[in-house]
Amino acid sequence: MNNKKFFAAVVGLGLVTLSACGSSSDDGTGSASRTVTLVSHDSWAVSKNVLADFEKKSGYKVKVLEDGDAGQAVNKAILTKDNPQGDVFFGVDNTLLSRALDNGLFRSYEAKGADRIKAEYRVDQDKHRVTPIDTGDICVNYDKAWFTEHRLQPPTSYDDLVKPAYKNLLVTENASTSSPGLGFLLGSAAQYGDDGWQGYWKKLRANGVKVVDGWEQAYNEEFSGSAGGKKAKADRPLVVSYASSPPAEVIYADPKPKTAPTGVADGTCFRQVEYAGLLSNAKNSKGGKAFLDFLLTKEFQQDMPLNMFVYPVVEGAAVPAEFTAYGPQAKDPETMDPAKIADHRDDWVKSWTSLVLK
Repeated sequence: MNNKKFFAAVVGLGLVTLSACGSSSDDGTGSASRTVTLVSHDSWAVSKNVLADFEKKSGYKVKVLEDGDAGQAVNKAILTKDNPQGDVFFGVDNTLLSRALDNGLFRSYEAKGADRIKAEYRVDQDKHRVTPIDTGDICVNYDKAWFTEHRLQPPTSYDDLVKPAYKNLLVTENASTSSPGLGFLLGSAAQYGDDGWQGYWKKLRANGVKVVDGWEQAYNEEFSGSAGGKKAKADRPLVVSYASSPPAEVIYADPKPKTAPTGVADGTCFRQVEYAGLLSNAKNSKGGKAFLDFLLTKEFQQDMPLNMFVYPVVEGAAVPAEFTAYGPQAKDPETMDPAKIADHRDDWVKSWTSLVLK
């Protein structure tokens, strides 16, 4: 998810996004190259030892190409699908899945271990063009200290955000350029329906919502509750981020606080699921399949939370104690069928842009 790689970069916990490359030659069968190239958004991260273990066992070296925000990465992959940059794409989520599938971005492959994926995350079961890898909740986060200082209860729902008490407090991301921004828009559409979400956003705009391009700017420059926001003297105590942001604030703080400095408005969450797939014209399809198998191993699934701040999707994968304590998954998040997203996403984004940005 295009989210909290910032935290990992701050402390340098031995993450890796590029491994030494081997020969890139191929004999036309997709089996000669010993390098597997992963194309992803810029929040990809994995521990060095975990990736090294895959490389040792498989005999493949992994090269990673990061292509910006999730939406940008998906669009570029579609444009280059006839001569792709790599073999596997990671990071298309349920908000953009139909765009990738409709454009023939992936070829069919059922990864080993797919039977262990929790049922609620499975999609495209007849063709297996994508494999669910992780999940997370897009939610409004709040700055606990700010609300205590101002003797104001933090918001708990979408309805609260349009109340006068919360005027000029919220910053969100552009729904046309940012994955969490789009998720927040879809969450409001799920909450208020096809006929009600536009009226909601009119109220939100009138209540002073601020829109910025992406998560990095919103969370680390505009949100007063984040470590980056404090340094930037940010003045917005509400931000659209993730349910896993509070544990990140604890894990990477020095010294560590006893409680998270930020909280989550549980009634504002939208569930996001990320997928990976074998690119249709992958030059090293054999290596790509091996890498997809790796993404479903318990080793990788349990490595993800503290690297990319997302939740595993396979049965039996453990979640760090910090997630349970400071960033549990939302109990009743908004969701939306990918088919409905496909039918309405582009029109909703156009309407949202006219309502909020113009």
